[in-house]
Amino acid sequence: MTKDTPSIFVTTVDVSMKDKLLQGLISQGFEIAKIPYAFFSAKKKGVSCTFYESGKLTVQGKDMAPFIEFFLEPEILGNFSFSHPDANLDLTPRLGGDESGKGDFFGPLVVACVYGNEKTIPELVRIKAKDSKALTDETALKISKEIQKIVPYKIIRIFPEKYNSLYEGFSNLNSLLAWAHAAALSTLHQETGCPLAIVDQFANESVLLSALRKKEADLVLKQRHRAEEDVVVASASILARAAFLEGLKTLSEEYKIDLPKGASKLTIQAGKKLKAQYGDEALRKTAKLHFKTYEAL
Repeated sequence: MTKDTPSIFVTTVDVSMKDKLLQGLISQGFEIAKIPYAFFSAKKKGVSCTFYESGKLTVQGKDMAPFIEFFLEPEILGNFSFSHPDANLDLTPRLGGDESGKGDFFGPLVVACVYGNEKTIPELVRIKAKDSKALTDETALKISKEIQKIVPYKIIRIFPEKYNSLYEGFSNLNSLLAWAHAAALSTLHQETGCPLAIVDQFANESVLLSALRKKEADLVLKQRHRAEEDVVVASASILARAAFLEGLKTLSEEYKIDLPKGASKLTIQAGKKLKAQYGDEALRKTAKLHFKTYEAL
């Protein structure tokens, strides 16, 4: 295996394929054993696999790649998602949108939009773009730079001073989010001509649709929960996360206080320290004042 090959492969197999899989393993010299909750476990030098009663099949070992590519995929699975992951990619050109910072007391609210097509989507997969919540801060910052080299994108970062002013007008976070998403989507739509957009759903679908109508953006919009499973939306989530982290760092350096993510006890401690040293105006410039955290200060 190369360093990019996963150490374990997990897939689902129709249980009706149990006998065919078993005979194929026996013919290749696997030793078969019975273990709890599994039809069987099979092992030979370099490869082991277990077929569970749930239909889940796990494969691991240093020689698992050729076993999967030359036997499991063509004979049992009927697809090549392991050896040729790009073959099953949806290469439909699309915009993907996501946000970061809406649950963080300190720091900006960020909305990002990415345009992916048949040329760039495989590149996003290659650099392992995935939901930013599954990445460390360091990795998100690193992959963000790579994404910006690959695809057209738009980032809208609203620092707290502007955010608090806008919130007073919208009086609702979802309306503010919809306004920012609509701005990013419509801008990138105009630049690319792409008619399809996928966004991680954050409110009733009508909220964002209404904001887009005001922008007169002629988009087919799909709003989904867990939309970050789409690599284009995942890339937008990484750009948004990185821009949030960079914005939070800028504010921390400006006030020489480590402003934490989230809205925890650490956040309250930092807020009290910030208020003691710089007064209420510093909170308005660094924090989202409609949070209950502000009342605790």
